[in-house]
Amino acid sequence: MKKLIALVLALVMCLAATAALADGIKVGIINLDPSESGYREANVKDLNETFTAENGYDATFVTAPTADKQLEAAKGFITDGVKYILVSAAETTGWDDVLQEAKDNGIGVFLFDRMIECDPELYTAAVVSDMRSEGVTAVEWLESLGLEEYNILHIQGQLGSAAQIGRSEPLQEKVAADDKWTMVREGTGGDSWDPEEARKIAQAAIDAGEKFNIVYAENDGMADGVVAALDAAGITHGVNGDVVIMGFDCNKWALRKLLAGEWNYDGQCSPFQAKLIDEMIKGLEEGKEIEGLNELKQIINVEKGFDAKTITEDDVNTYGLGE
Repeated sequence: MKKLIALVLALVMCLAATAALADGIKVGIINLDPSESGYREANVKDLNETFTAENGYDATFVTAPTADKQLEAAKGFITDGVKYILVSAAETTGWDDVLQEAKDNGIGVFLFDRMIECDPELYTAAVVSDMRSEGVTAVEWLESLGLEEYNILHIQGQLGSAAQIGRSEPLQEKVAADDKWTMVREGTGGDSWDPEEARKIAQAAIDAGEKFNIVYAENDGMADGVVAALDAAGITHGVNGDVVIMGFDCNKWALRKLLAGEWNYDGQCSPFQAKLIDEMIKGLEEGKEIEGLNELKQIINVEKGFDAKTITEDDVNTYGLGE
């Protein structure tokens, strides 16, 4: 009798999962603006190509570049009765109440790309980059150059985002701890990580006569904006230049600049999380538990940094984003 009951229960679960897939698993996906960067464009494309009707989903996509718009979208998804919410958070804080409301309504929440500062019990799982590790890797590479002095122009991303915090803090800590490291000027590309804002920050530093030999820009687009200001001022950069250029995200066009010696370093940040989240959701629908999560319920993308002196054409083609 027990075997028969177990068989019936398994059959019921299987039929329920099949029915859910037939109707489409209802998900709400909250992401940032794809025009923000090549990374974000690839991330949005990856999600759009994965969470389709053909793949068993009834998905609604919302582009929301600010925390207030994202929270509004999440509340709307809860009201609509989605089964899962996926979010790349514009800011790391302020999510507790909404995540608690989602949990109370039996809605699973997946974080992607970026973490949120909250009790891990408020979300199902997170597929993310270790942004601090990206920053540590970049600072260690910079330290390995063995320069007599480090005079740094620091271009930050969206303030309060996990990417900005993770990439900024290791550099700021090193500057505070080492007299040879100086923060000449620090500014932000804003919520859109804007290359033009980065160019303006660099231009202001140049016009003020501030001398810097390092550009630490927290994404490729902003690094390119700074380079435009350097080129206009006749300041050399790259492998044989006066200024070291550092970016993040590994757009293919940026890695080609490394290959050409025009830039010096680019930190990888993988935008591909959709397939793994898809597998997790399908597993949950079949009654399985998610395996391989750490204490923060994360699966971390393994990433690296690229040096202009060692990067190859194969690296560009393998790791570069876009065309």
